[in-house]
Amino acid sequence: MNTLESKTVADLVTENIQTAHVFKKYGIDFCCGGGISVKRAAEKAAIRYEDLEKDLLGVENTTGRTNNYNSWKLDFLTDHIINVHHAYVQENIPLIYQYALRVVRVHGSNYPELVQIQRLFSEISRELRAHLKKEEEILFPFIKKMVKAKKEGTDFSPPDFGTVDNRIKMMETEHEEAGGILRQISALSNKYIPPQEACNTFRAFYAKLEEFEQDLHQHVHLENNILFPKALNLEKKLSVV
Repeated sequence: MNTLESKTVADLVTENIQTAHVFKKYGIDFCCGGGISVKRAAEKAAIRYEDLEKDLLGVENTTGRTNNYNSWKLDFLTDHIINVHHAYVQENIPLIYQYALRVVRVHGSNYPELVQIQRLFSEISRELRAHLKKEEEILFPFIKKMVKAKKEGTDFSPPDFGTVDNRIKMMETEHEEAGGILRQISALSNKYIPPQEACNTFRAFYAKLEEFEQDLHQHVHLENNILFPKALNLEKKLSVV
């Protein structure tokens, strides 16, 4: 088995974020479902491994800023997630919901799937807002507290909520639930492809939903595959000091 074939999808995206675009092209989940090998991912997606391998090997191994998430300090990474991805979610939920209201009102009778999409988006909006609040008010501040304790060599006190592992498992479960809702929306919208006769608002609605999904994939990848494993490792190191 060659090196690429044995690596996990999450490993590759962590090493080079540009590979995420390749996995997206083939419909391969690189965030919540990224723990499987590239070979297995190809099998699950019912595509030729050779085609996937060729595209992955063709990704330019740039050293730009977007490829360096894995080297960032955890406190810096948490700030990035909040300022970029949390902010994106908060800013775009109202816009997408307004699109949904208008499109359902005008086209819902001819395209009943729009009503289901609107319901699912309302559900994921509620869940994500609560999820972001828990990260910003509980988990991320404690990760920063651990980073500070390690840097300054100060005493480390376990969190009131038990362990970081408990909180992270909860966040990962919520990530999977959000991903499941988005998969339903993608299926209902024919992978965000509007009908040929769709108006501009209809098209904008689907385009924004797809953008929302892409941002969430990147968001979850940064947490599940980089931030959380490193936070768990840091907790273990501090606990034995």
